[in-house]
Amino acid sequence: MEVLAMCLLVISAVAWTIVYIESIRVGFRDKTYCMPLWALGLNICWEVIYACNGIANPSVQAVANAVWAVCDALIVVTYFKFGKDKLPEKLRDKFIPYSVLAFASCLVLQLSFFLYCESYVEAAQFSAYAQNVAMSILFIIMLYKRGSSEGQTMMIAVAKWIGTLAPTIQQGLVQGFNIYVLLTGLLCSVWDIIYIVLLKKQIGKEKSEVSV
Repeated sequence: MEVLAMCLLVISAVAWTIVYIESIRVGFRDKTYCMPLWALGLNICWEVIYACNGIANPSVQAVANAVWAVCDALIVVTYFKFGKDKLPEKLRDKFIPYSVLAFASCLVLQLSFFLYCESYVEAAQFSAYAQNVAMSILFIIMLYKRGSSEGQTMMIAVAKWIGTLAPTIQQGLVQGFNIYVLLTGLLCSVWDIIYIVLLKKQIGKEKSEVSV
């Protein structure tokens, strides 16, 4: 069981690293950002909090969190560099205050889990799965809002799905039965699979339009 748990942990780490690296690459290539604002905010705030917590409680996961926080920081750069035009026209002159408030709100939300839960492990787990459900839905909203596959790739979509599915199995079944992890992880998979199907259709549609 320990070997299986470690394998699932490695799969998750590799998958999420792919998501971040591909998001950075595609973001600068397409001059856009590849992760929805609120998903990005929740993500980087989670990583920073638990990377900092890792100073007092060192672990492999804490090191991974620090590496992912650096990667997410680069995605934040793409957001501030290219994100203004993605807002509704009436909001564009408020891009900076709106964005700063969004990131600050995400930090408060993540800190509320960290400060309320009895252990940092529980806080990390509860907040991570809650934000992943939101993230999975936000990617679908982003696809519909943009009306194209701009800033989105099948690699990001599939890796994001696997990156959450692996720890769902690990933490929800292998390391002991956890109904919260299983239910929220299942929700993530449902929305992730829907996103993968929708994105594949959109990419196929764009390719057929180009070839005509």
